[in-house]
Amino acid sequence: MKEFRLGPACRGGKLEKLLKKALWHSGIRYKTPKTPLFGKPDISLKKYKLVIFVDGSFWHGYDWENRKHLIKSNREFWIAKIERNMERDQEVNSYYHSKGWTVLRFWDFEVKEELGACIKKVIDQLV
Repeated sequence: MKEFRLGPACRGGKLEKLLKKALWHSGIRYKTPKTPLFGKPDISLKKYKLVIFVDGSFWHGYDWENRKHLIKSNREFWIAKIERNMERDQEVNSYYHSKGWTVLRFWDFEVKEELGACIKKVIDQLV
């Protein structure tokens, strides 16, 4: 079976694009690689060995211990899926740390509500 891949125009959600635009306007230049890096970071700055992810609070288990009890339908499927996403996030973090890279992860609501603070965290990593 052939693997389905999204084209460049389909990648990145609204909040990833918002963060990218804000970084660009702050003078931080990045490139989107033609072949995805391990874990498919939303933004990578190879020069600084920095990868950035914007994680959806539902899909990546924000406040998981308190929120997993709120899932009412198809609980077994969703809990297993989200917990596997959380495991994968840790595997990706470990991979980049072992290579000497820095990983920044922002929750979707952080980018939406505190964009300036997110940009500051990125800039702080570059200096």
